[in-house]
Amino acid sequence: MSASPFNLTPLMPELPAGPMLVRRMPRVDDRGAFARIFCAEALAEIGWPGPVAQINHSRTVRRGTVRGLHFQLPPHAEAKLVVCIRGAVLDVAVDIRPDSPARYAHAATELSAETATAMYVPEGFAHGFQALSDDVELIYVHSAPYMAEAEAGLRHDDPRLGIAWPLPVTGMSARDASFPLIESVGS
Repeated sequence: MSASPFNLTPLMPELPAGPMLVRRMPRVDDRGAFARIFCAEALAEIGWPGPVAQINHSRTVRRGTVRGLHFQLPPHAEAKLVVCIRGAVLDVAVDIRPDSPARYAHAATELSAETATAMYVPEGFAHGFQALSDDVELIYVHSAPYMAEAEAGLRHDDPRLGIAWPLPVTGMSARDASFPLIESVGS
């Protein structure tokens, strides 16, 4: 493989297969810039499980809004590459693997269009984010198709997770707000 189109940084270095900060390495000249968003060969080296099943786009209008923490139950678990193409977010991945020594630990990092950053979220992690600016746009590359019957989530304010959201939560879907606390469903 030629030089990687990404600079990859583990967000949970204690986990060999944990979330990664993916910084695109743009080629810049007097016309502007070009950077890859997805490269199967480079991402396979960090665990991307296979082909791309779908690519989704989200727009979040207001700063402070939290989306997530979402995941799909096995056998429909998915890996995601979450790419910020407008604005900035605090992106969060929570380890939900039953046998993980870091179960319910999380990684959080700022993603922004300005810094050309993304997060690789492996299978076995819940994902969510908080908009740090108005009019945030994200692209999600998924390794498995969405299956409504496999959809699940964690509460953004679950004390067991200890996520420090940087802004007051100003918006959230009714579904996301209704996810049960971990203690109420057992661990």
